[in-house]
Amino acid sequence: MNRRFLTVILAVTLLAGCGPISTEPVDQESAPADEPVIAYVPLDDRPDNEERVVYLADSLGYELLLPERDDYQTRLDGQPLNENGTQYGDRADLYEWVLAREAEGCDRYILSVDQLLSGGLVSSRSMAGENPVTLSDGRTLSEAELLMELLGVLAADENNQVWLLDTVMRLAATTGYGGFGLNEYNALRTYGMAARPHLTGAELTVENIVADYPLGADGQVIRAEAEEPLPEGAVEGYLAARERKLRLSQTLFDALPGTEGRFHVLVGIDDSSEEDSIQKNEIAYLRSRLREGDALLSGVDDLAFKAVARLYLDECGWEGADVSVEYFGGTQDQPACAYDYQPLTAIMAEHFDFFDLRPAEPGAAELRILVLTQPADETKKDDYIQAVVRELEGDSAQTPTVLIDAGNGTYGTAFHEALTEKVQLGRLLSYAGFLDMAIVTGTALSHGVARYAFLRHGEQTDATERAFLRTVADSVLKDFCYKNVVRNDILNFVRNDLGGNADNFWTPDIGRDAVLERLESGMAAATADVIANLERSNFISALPSAGEYAERGWGGVELTNYRFPWDRAFEIGMDIRLGDFTEPHKQVLGIYYQ
Repeated sequence: MNRRFLTVILAVTLLAGCGPISTEPVDQESAPADEPVIAYVPLDDRPDNEERVVYLADSLGYELLLPERDDYQTRLDGQPLNENGTQYGDRADLYEWVLAREAEGCDRYILSVDQLLSGGLVSSRSMAGENPVTLSDGRTLSEAELLMELLGVLAADENNQVWLLDTVMRLAATTGYGGFGLNEYNALRTYGMAARPHLTGAELTVENIVADYPLGADGQVIRAEAEEPLPEGAVEGYLAARERKLRLSQTLFDALPGTEGRFHVLVGIDDSSEEDSIQKNEIAYLRSRLREGDALLSGVDDLAFKAVARLYLDECGWEGADVSVEYFGGTQDQPACAYDYQPLTAIMAEHFDFFDLRPAEPGAAELRILVLTQPADETKKDDYIQAVVRELEGDSAQTPTVLIDAGNGTYGTAFHEALTEKVQLGRLLSYAGFLDMAIVTGTALSHGVARYAFLRHGEQTDATERAFLRTVADSVLKDFCYKNVVRNDILNFVRNDLGGNADNFWTPDIGRDAVLERLESGMAAATADVIANLERSNFISALPSAGEYAERGWGGVELTNYRFPWDRAFEIGMDIRLGDFTEPHKQVLGIYYQ
């Protein structure tokens, strides 16, 4: 901490009346007192932005500090409001919380700009115009002023390393928030996907981008088509929210001269498409503003993972790695789902650049990535699955492996069942498959590369190892068991038995205890075989200079405290308790025993 500024910051903090740091939202190992600290303002309170980031940071030897959850929580329509009386986070509290961490001497930050300026990702898609922030000392700041002041304080300390997470607004706002419904979503997403005039060079300015928002590629005004009439001003509000978002991103970059090497901007592209959509010029503009060390990548809900991983790589002396990628399924040269604007190969290449990975041939790589894509030939689904399984079963399975399911649901449960039956799931460095494929790529690589770097450069403790195992268990169990099995049951139960809305248990207000009981019983049955697999798996515990990798055996795995973070069926939270590590398990006919 630069002590020249401590007195000023402390004075501001005292005026702000900051409360104590909240306890972590998940069950953690006791952290050593000398762990390096990261102050983290999350995008929102969903698991990928909250507890899973805690797991990743813990696995790398960091202590992650978060504000009080109410200060960054999103509430959907009809749900109880936050303490500040809104559906979105408390921007004043968050601003003052960051100042308090600076006054305490923190020098590592990962900060969501959407949370700090808009109260979260969802609200950033709907806010328009000026939305001033009143601090606890009575001062009122515009959003731009708040951002400039905060960055100015953090920039004054030359020891600070700051990751600023920003997003390109997706093609439509969120259903079930601010009165925005499915009719509006469908109409405005289609409207946003329409090609706009293509700006390049000196024409690529914020003013020109905004002026061209209403125009098609031919220069004519585009009309939004909807199945039902849109509310008055819906299109104008949509464009105003885009303009606000883009202008705040411009302010962010305008505030950063002189901070190169200390401040890093990581921009995520949210819900895009192959078309020359309304995002095209925004993406091109933001890409033109990137400085050395900044990045603009597909995916949003993986932004914090990427920032934590890159922070660790920069601090551990990372010099990159030789990594192979093998695709199974044959569709890697096209977008993996309707929400991607790039093929898998392009997304992978951009993430290779971000993490300093060098492409290598299989067999010559120190780390490998296996990706199951959607099937090019529907009649060969089982062939694609078995090819991946053979890779994970054979001699090459000794190479540390990142596994990505980019099938986007086209394999049903067959792939997961084959893996559970024949593969040591617990030996993977990382796995992802739950969300959109752009997010899946960034999630898998963030965790896998960070773990590999930690094995090479870090000091393993029982706490870091348990946190690492939680990252694996969380991703595997939620994807294998919840996404493709239990969630479908929950959807039917809420809609058919309770007459509710699976996207929001408060509209109408239903018996949420019954839904939770259904979740608990469903997960108890669905996770049994996968947990048994994990419990007889080994994990790589060290990278030796020669010979076989050092391994340890997983202990028991217990899932507790199930929850629906946004009171909707889409995702769940859960705590993961682990038993004591064991001696390495031995393999007999594809089954692992102590």
